[in-house]
Amino acid sequence: MLKNHPKGIMILFFTEMWERFGFYILMAILVLYMDKEFGWSDSVKGDYYGMFLGLVYFIPLFGGYIGDKIWGQIKTVKAGAISMFFGYVSLALSSAEQVAPFFIGLFLIAFGTGIFKVNMAVLVGNLYKDRPQQKDAGFNIFYMGVNLGAMIAPLAATLFGVLFDSYRLSFAAAAVGMIVCLINFEVGKNKLAAVDLKDSKDREDGIKLEEIPEAESRQRIFALISLFTIVIFFWMAFYQNGFALTLFAERSTTISEILRPETYQFFNPFFILVLTPILLKILSQLNKRGKEPSTPVKILIGMLIMSTSMVIMVIASLQGGNEDNNFMSPSWLISTYFIVTIAEILISPMGQSYVSKVAPPKIQGLMMGGWFMATALGSYGSGLLGKYYSSFEHHEYFLILTAILAFSVVLIVISLKRLRKFS
Repeated sequence: MLKNHPKGIMILFFTEMWERFGFYILMAILVLYMDKEFGWSDSVKGDYYGMFLGLVYFIPLFGGYIGDKIWGQIKTVKAGAISMFFGYVSLALSSAEQVAPFFIGLFLIAFGTGIFKVNMAVLVGNLYKDRPQQKDAGFNIFYMGVNLGAMIAPLAATLFGVLFDSYRLSFAAAAVGMIVCLINFEVGKNKLAAVDLKDSKDREDGIKLEEIPEAESRQRIFALISLFTIVIFFWMAFYQNGFALTLFAERSTTISEILRPETYQFFNPFFILVLTPILLKILSQLNKRGKEPSTPVKILIGMLIMSTSMVIMVIASLQGGNEDNNFMSPSWLISTYFIVTIAEILISPMGQSYVSKVAPPKIQGLMMGGWFMATALGSYGSGLLGKYYSSFEHHEYFLILTAILAFSVVLIVISLKRLRKFS
C-alpha cells in the first residue's frame, strides 16, 4: 500500500495518529463529563459541544494564514501540539468546584487543533505535488493515521472508566499522547522541510509554486466554496457521533462493562482501518481500467450513503429506541457506524485531496482552512440541533438529519459539473 509513496507520509501518519488519540479521548467523554461532573441539561451541553467543535474547525482558517505567510507549516504544527498539551492538562485539573480550567482547556485544545490540522493537511498535499495521481491515495493513508488514533482513544477512555471510574485520567492520557506526538514530529521534521511552503522558497529542493491566471483562480475558489457549502450538512450529521448517538447509547442501548456509551466511538475508526485498504485496492483497479470516479463523484456517492445511516437510526428509534429504556441491541448503533464510515472515507480524505488539487497555490493553506471552516459550521450545527434531541421523538430527530442529507445530495448534483472541471 505504501509502494512509491514519499517517506514523509509516515511521519505525518504517526504525528496525526497521536494527536487524534488525544482529541478522540476528549470526544468520547466530553458530553458524558459535562453530564456526570457538572449536571448540565442537554440544551447546555449542546451549546458547549457545538461551540467547541465550531471553534476547532473555524480556527483553521486563521491557522492556514499563519502557515502560509508567517511561521510556515512545520512551526505552526508544533505550536498547535503544544497548545493542545496544555489544554488536556487543564481539563484534567477541572472539576465541579473548578469549572474555569474546563473552559480554558477546551479553548486551548480548540486553538491548537485548529492551527495543527490545517497545516498537516497542507504538508500531505505538498508531499504529492509531483505525483498528483497518488494524492487521493496519500490522503487515504494519512486518514488511516487519523483513525488509528481515534480507534485507540475510546478504548483507553473505557479502560480508565472501568478501572478507575475517572474521566480526568483520560484527559491526562490525552496530554501524554501529545508529548509522543511532538517527539515523533520533531524526529522526522527534516523529511518535511522541502514541502513547507514558506521555508521551501529559499531551498533549491523546495517546491515551486505554480502561477495560475487570475480568472482561473477565481473559478477554482468558487468551486471550492460550492464544495464547502455542501459538506456542512455532512458534518452536521457526522458529529452526532459525540452527541445524539452517544446519548442513544447511554439512554436507549444495553450497557455492559465492556460496551459503555463512550466505547461506541471505537467502531467508526476501526471500520475505517479495515475498509480503507479495501477501497484503495478497488480504486486502484478502477484506475488501471480508466474507470476510477472523479473526486467529486466519490463525494456524491458518500453523501448518498451517509443519508442511509440516519434511516437506520429512524428505524432503531421506532423499534424501541424512543422509549429510553436501555434494551436496544448494540447492533443498531454498530451498523450505523459502519455505514457512516463508508461515507466518511469517500468524503473527508477525498475532500481534503480535492482542496489540495484545486486551491490556488499561493493560498493553499487558507483554502484548506476553508474546508475546516465548513467542518466548523457543520459541527456547530450538530450541537445546535443536538439541543433538541430530547424535544423530539428520536425517530423525528433522525428524520430531520435524513432530510438535511438528502438536500445536500441535491446540491452536489447541481454543482457536479463545476466541481469536476478542476479535479
